[in-house]
Amino acid sequence: MSKKVTIYDLAEMLNVSPATVSRSLNNHPSISDKTKQRIILKANEVGYRTNKFAANLSNQKSNTIGVIVPKLNSYFMSTILAGIEKVANKVGYSLIISQSLESEEKEKINAKTLLDSGVDALLISLANDTSDYKHFENYTKRKIPLLFFDRVIDLPNCPTILIDNEAAGYEATKHLIAQGCSNLLHISGNLQRTLYADRYKGFKHALLENQLKITETNLLETDLDPKNIQVAIDYIKNSTKKIDGLFVASDNFAANCIKELQKVGFKIPEDIKVVGFNNDPVSEIISPNLSTIEYPGYKMGILAGESIIAHLNGSINLQSTNTILLRHKLIVRESSTQQPE
Repeated sequence: MSKKVTIYDLAEMLNVSPATVSRSLNNHPSISDKTKQRIILKANEVGYRTNKFAANLSNQKSNTIGVIVPKLNSYFMSTILAGIEKVANKVGYSLIISQSLESEEKEKINAKTLLDSGVDALLISLANDTSDYKHFENYTKRKIPLLFFDRVIDLPNCPTILIDNEAAGYEATKHLIAQGCSNLLHISGNLQRTLYADRYKGFKHALLENQLKITETNLLETDLDPKNIQVAIDYIKNSTKKIDGLFVASDNFAANCIKELQKVGFKIPEDIKVVGFNNDPVSEIISPNLSTIEYPGYKMGILAGESIIAHLNGSINLQSTNTILLRHKLIVRESSTQQPE
């Protein structure tokens, strides 16, 4: 492997000072055009590449933003990342993206690695089991801005971006009740995460509003991993009272529920009506098509990117912002609609 060419190598080749090389490559007005051209031609000839991190040391900026997400194989997360990247790249920022794999320990390691890499800001969606938030203290102590999205936590001076999950849970459940469902099951993610707790609050609100009894049997808390779908199927099959409505906190898990329930003889929506969450592509592929809550991931990514960059550029002060809410929408499809006789 060939040795990387440095400014000092160029200076020796051209018999000039390293400072002259540096100023020429940065188009400094104190250097003549003739000298600049000579140095740039030699730099291109020997394959010199600028070290952006080193170039930004003087102003303490790396022009990079760290992002930590639970999993990269999620369609929803990929749309958020696409939105962030579009905004960041447009103004000369790069992203360093890592995944926690739903592990608090991995999240801590990633946060430290990104801090050591000199990121200017951190955008994060929390891992499923994160309960200790001390790994973010080094960011707040150094005044490196933090922004939480989707899976959020309320920390001082750290804004959050999400939808009104409680209202969304309420609307999904109210729709199922309007379709004739009277014994509903909510399949949730980890209720330690605010978004899942809020969706469950909305679910309970709709049941209470319609004088439907709520017991612990109306909730199944899971990791929402389709590999563990059998737990949900067994729960539904073994319920002492027939479950006729299913509100699932994930489209992917809901689609797998439909598929596996059909295998064991359930008809959707005749026996059980189903509503998912996120409006992932799978919702239109599964048969019957899945009713769902549209969660605008791409818009969330755009807003997260614009907000953090505006803060870094001094246009706004994110620390004075608490929560930014995006609009959601209930999309009704075949999996939850009353079928004609």
